[in-house]
Amino acid sequence: MKTAILAAALFVPAIAFAQAIETPAPSPKARVEQRVGITDFKLDYSTPGVKGRKIWGALVPFDKPWRTGANAATRLEVSRDFSFGDQKVKAGAYALYTIPGKASWTVVLNSNPEGNAQEPDSKTDVAKITVKPGTMPAARERLTFVFANTTDDAVDLDLEWEKLRVRIPLKVDTKGQVGESIEKATAAAWRPHFQAARYLLDSNGDLTTASAYIDKSIAIQPTWWNHWIKAQILGKQGKKADAVTSAQEAQKLGANDKVFQDNFKADVDKAIAGWK
Repeated sequence: MKTAILAAALFVPAIAFAQAIETPAPSPKARVEQRVGITDFKLDYSTPGVKGRKIWGALVPFDKPWRTGANAATRLEVSRDFSFGDQKVKAGAYALYTIPGKASWTVVLNSNPEGNAQEPDSKTDVAKITVKPGTMPAARERLTFVFANTTDDAVDLDLEWEKLRVRIPLKVDTKGQVGESIEKATAAAWRPHFQAARYLLDSNGDLTTASAYIDKSIAIQPTWWNHWIKAQILGKQGKKADAVTSAQEAQKLGANDKVFQDNFKADVDKAIAGWK
């Protein structure tokens, strides 16, 4: 019995030690990232080596789909809408495939980023462009992707391996994206003043200061929210006629708003009746 226990005790650490052994992967994983304007590009791929082999037209055949690396398909993730060549593509994650040729390459974005098939399902392709391969002055042993020539509106994704470079143009509408962000920010600019006034109202704070805040909020953008808070401030100040006017404005602005109709309309109606 003791012999069996001792054998087991010796055997378990041996297994644990064997499981801890780690060796280099033949095609190590790699990631490259680049921000273009306000858009983030991330590329995950594996890096096979030349290892003395003939690559183009041999290890990587011409005119056949290639997952553009080893192991799983190369994955491109983009945080905002972008252009792949001149083709518009939605923000998201994609598999990047290529069809190498002697004179030109076809580069494909596929909507299945988790795929690992050598040949993707063409039904899920979202964009396809043709580019011409170039040469490099110095050879690369391992397949490498590089983001190059970055501006606020564009970047080149360069595939480099052996003595060949393939350049994939990517573009973003940074001015349009920033414009949308500005519109969203300014459209919500009424909220900080509204929130300050609401806090003062709810916490029995200074109503004169609350009134100043809510007037600034309404001046930026009139909403049923800020008119209803103004009505309550006025009502608490004893200005009932003005409170009714502001509450009625809240009713008008909230007429087609589900939140107002479901949660606030009854309170506003009741308040108006009391102030009258």
